[in-house]
Amino acid sequence: MSETTEGQDGEEGVDAKDAETGSVIDSSVVLSIPIVLNVEVGKATLKLRELMAVAQGTVLELDRSEGDLMDIKVNDSVIAKGEVVTMAGSKLGIRVLEIVSPLERIRSA
Repeated sequence: MSETTEGQDGEEGVDAKDAETGSVIDSSVVLSIPIVLNVEVGKATLKLRELMAVAQGTVLELDRSEGDLMDIKVNDSVIAKGEVVTMAGSKLGIRVLEIVSPLERIRSA
């Protein structure tokens, strides 16, 4: 059995009741769990000798081109794609341009 509640942000949440223990899972607690979000700019494959030769100022060629979409990942699964943007205070951000479908997330896992 589950009850529907309205969360802090006005979102509808679900408090699920565990049938075995009878305990209720508070959706606001679940929604407040921190996650790590990574943005992957690109990858490079190197030989060990090339890696050993890396020094300050070395430029490593990545498998992406300028303007390509960046992968936005949670737990190493791509959930979206986006582009890098400059924020106030010279920080970088990412604008989400494409959400990966849940079916695609499962296939790539």
